[in-house]
Amino acid sequence: MSVLASNALALACLLVPLWLVSVRVRNAGIVDPFWSILFLLVAANSVRLTGMTPGKALLLVAVGIWALRLWIHLLVRAWGQPEDPRYATFRRRYGPDRYWWVSLFQVFALQGALALVVSAPLAVGGAAPPPDPVSWWDGAGLALVAVGLGFEVVGDEQLRRFRADPTKHGRVLDTGLFRWTRHPNYFGEAVLQWGFWVMVLDAPWGWATAFGPAVMTLLLLRVSGVSMLDRHLVRSRPGYADYMARTSAFLPRRPRG
Repeated sequence: MSVLASNALALACLLVPLWLVSVRVRNAGIVDPFWSILFLLVAANSVRLTGMTPGKALLLVAVGIWALRLWIHLLVRAWGQPEDPRYATFRRRYGPDRYWWVSLFQVFALQGALALVVSAPLAVGGAAPPPDPVSWWDGAGLALVAVGLGFEVVGDEQLRRFRADPTKHGRVLDTGLFRWTRHPNYFGEAVLQWGFWVMVLDAPWGWATAFGPAVMTLLLLRVSGVSMLDRHLVRSRPGYADYMARTSAFLPRRPRG
């Protein structure tokens, strides 16, 4: 079995049971915290199939730290919450008698397919032939991963504190990292994914997996990230339009005005 087929099977072994649970609890959103775990699964399974090397060990540690941190953060945030409005809207549109099986393809299979595409650098890096020593590419990529992870961790904590402060209810977070970019978490995620790609540039055909972080960046900017959240917040949060006018959407930079 090829590495790609084995990784697809590994993802299915996680996603199908999650789908069954979602049918039971009527909440397709339970898949969201496991997004990063899909990447860790791809990296670990690729290493399992081809053997450990110093370069793979470093890559696996970097992916593991990011994936487990994000998984715990999203799991805690979603615990006890109702179904995400995106999925609830689809559930109403298709009807409860149909959505239980529609969600298998629309949510779980789609996330699995996207994870396979975006995690292509991890699959190639995880399957690199020996001796695969730690190289300066690994160091450069690890530096990018650290920067991206820093934006995610700090941004998540600043947003958590803001939401926990009752005096800030209904206001717009425009301090800290959010003074420089409206979406520090999305920016950090893009930087981190490009960091993973840089880490595997010393692997055969590693350069050819640039489509993985490119797709992730496109999703964050145009599909389910910046554009979608901005549309929602400009309708629901007074003052957000002014915040948009003076603050960069993605790349951190000095506020305008």
